[in-house]
Amino acid sequence: MDNRVGLNLLYAQTVSDIDRGWILVNKDQHRQLKSLQEKGSKKEFIRLGQTLKYFGYIKFDPCVTDFPEKGCHVIVSAGNNELNFQVKLPNEQMKEGSFKVTRMRCWRVTSSQVPVVNGSSSPTPGPCSSAKCEVKLELAFEYLMSKDRLQWVTITSPQAIMMSICLQSMVDELMVKKSGGSIKKMLRKRHNGPLHRSESQQAVKSPPLLDSPDPNRDQIVKLSTKLSSVSLRGISASNSANDISGNDFHGNYAFEGIGDDDL
Repeated sequence: MDNRVGLNLLYAQTVSDIDRGWILVNKDQHRQLKSLQEKGSKKEFIRLGQTLKYFGYIKFDPCVTDFPEKGCHVIVSAGNNELNFQVKLPNEQMKEGSFKVTRMRCWRVTSSQVPVVNGSSSPTPGPCSSAKCEVKLELAFEYLMSKDRLQWVTITSPQAIMMSICLQSMVDELMVKKSGGSIKKMLRKRHNGPLHRSESQQAVKSPPLLDSPDPNRDQIVKLSTKLSSVSLRGISASNSANDISGNDFHGNYAFEGIGDDDL
């Protein structure tokens, strides 16, 4: 933020994300942000924005997932080294959960042609002509749910490739921070030339389980030391009109956690 152009870009991005409802803001926070905006205090505005939920996340269009049940509607967000799910269950209940990049063993993007019946895609793939077909994209990742249990989670979305790029970027940054390198140098190297095929495949197929680079967050330690479970929790009410949560939901949908004594 010491660079004038960088500061302006970060400020414009933060304002845009708040306006679109990508960053959740309550009334008191909105009042503070408006006051800082009126004073022209861009750095303070951004610093306050950094404390808000979903700051720095990319929010994708509504799509479909098979977790926790097949055919669930979901809004996926990517950021803070995780994929965040806001899921609408078949019983109309809303739940939220996060999948940490450090616990993804691998991921893949697949495409298939599905017939269009009465203006909508058929759930069952089959032979079709090019005029009556559309391409279905899926992002699937293998996730460490608990000790010795991996599970594939699939997202069906036209933005599956963009989701995959976000995953790759988060893994790249984690690897650079872990090795003590510079993000600026990594971006410069990426700009000057494409990643070698072998390096790209290695990063996509086997993202390593790393320590968390952020000391303010719960530390993510290596698999041999500690595991944590993924959990879905109730979504609190939001004043954002674009957010799928409209009420306060209670209760948990969680996998059994693993403590230090279990390992």
